Amino acid sequence: MQHQFVQYIPESLEPDTLYVSLEYNIAVHKCACGCGVDVVTPLSPAEWALTYDGDSVSLWPSIGNWSFPCKSHYVIKHGQVRWAAKFDAQRIRRVQESDSEAKARQYGGLADRTRTRTAAETFQSEPIRTPDEPKIRKGFFRKFFGN
Repeated sequence: MQHQFVQYIPESLEPDTLYVSLEYNIAVHKCACGCGVDVVTPLSPAEWALTYDGDSVSLWPSIGNWSFPCKSHYVIKHGQVRWAAKFDAQRIRRVQESDSEAKARQYGGLADRTRTRTAAETFQSEPIRTPDEPKIRKGFFRKFFGN
């Protein structure tokens, strides 16, 4: 999958292209399975982290398109789509509940803070990355994209 850094996400997306707006902290692409659905991945500690190694991009954690008819599940790592295991309905529900809790903690509004800390809480100041992905500082992007 190729990538394009853009200010605004285009209305018409090309397949096999990940559009990344650093200004708006979002990455968008057509579903990797080919079904044609647009996949929106907000970039934040509670949702997805983007890494750029100077040549390719990675998104972490996996993209589970469970609300789409295809129910595809994959990771984009170093520009390659890597398919992940299918989840049954119970596991999907657990992941969605965990995601909702992480978002509530990140953006406020969750009263019960006695639960175990999520990965998003652990890395509130930095994006979540897989261990082998490099840390990219904002200054790196300024060299290429200004501001």
